[in-house]
Amino acid sequence: MPIPKKVADRLSAGLKRFKPVLESAKSRDVNESDTSMIVTDMLADVFGFDKYNEITREYAIRGTYCDLATKIEGKLQTLIEVKAIGVDLRENHIKQAVDYAANQGVEWVVLTNGQIWKVFSVSFSKPITADLVLELDMLTLEHNDEDAQEDLFLLSKEGVQRSGLDAYNDQLRVRSRFNLAALIL
Repeated sequence: MPIPKKVADRLSAGLKRFKPVLESAKSRDVNESDTSMIVTDMLADVFGFDKYNEITREYAIRGTYCDLATKIEGKLQTLIEVKAIGVDLRENHIKQAVDYAANQGVEWVVLTNGQIWKVFSVSFSKPITADLVLELDMLTLEHNDEDAQEDLFLLSKEGVQRSGLDAYNDQLRVRSRFNLAALIL
């Protein structure tokens, strides 16, 4: 999927700008609230969401709250569960994020500690499952790497509007070893 130059420039500049912020936050071992603030800024400055109209903090879900949610034209797109930057993202964190998505009927959920971003596609079959579609380490990505920009584009507002994650997930499914084995057999 071709990335518009303006968007590629924003992704590159944003990644370059936020790497030192993330490194500093990690070295200071900032808490979840401060990490959430950094993630909110990244959603706006890197990924292109309007901080005041398209990003919601503490999104209410059945008596509890998901840290962040993105909306485009009032439609909920992604739920984002944030952990402190020094916390390793574990299975119980994934379950928490997927439970939020399941309760809201949202297909895409992101689990992040600011440095690591894990993107899951939630399937509403019985039982509800979630597949890891994309994992990014913001501190290892290079701002001028085209592959990194393509991955970042999938999470951007423009990528969401073009259903980039859906298309990427479809490609992963088609190329899965199970589908390839079924075709061969």
